[in-house]
Amino acid sequence: EVQLVESGGGSVQAGESLRLSCAGSGFSFDDSEVGWYREAPDNECALISSIRRDGSLYYSDSVAGRFTISLDNAKSALYLQLNNLKTEDTAMYYCAKQCIETECERIPTSKVLVIHGTKFAYWGQGTQVTVSS
Repeated sequence: EVQLVESGGGSVQAGESLRLSCAGSGFSFDDSEVGWYREAPDNECALISSIRRDGSLYYSDSVAGRFTISLDNAKSALYLQLNNLKTEDTAMYYCAKQCIETECERIPTSKVLVIHGTKFAYWGQGTQVTVSS
């Protein structure tokens, strides 16, 4: 069973940093795209960073240059370093994992989000990041 558990969120001042962690189990991190998705208080949602199956990295324009995604296969962990945080970074942050081919067919469509052509179907419970000015 695929499980994703996030940690590391908190309340900080603008300009400060946080490091989010996502502990994974039941799968190998290098067999699918994995990333970080956030939902802001106004319900604006976005995939903000990911590591694709070919190892390439993706960052949304809103976080490029400030956030860094990384992976530790030995620890089955995905990380997101958040630097120079802004108030607009306030959101619930979710770890997400792609489903592959027939695997996706076993997952309720309500749990699947297609983002830049990738089906993300596994989600953690989220960790809250709150940035105040």
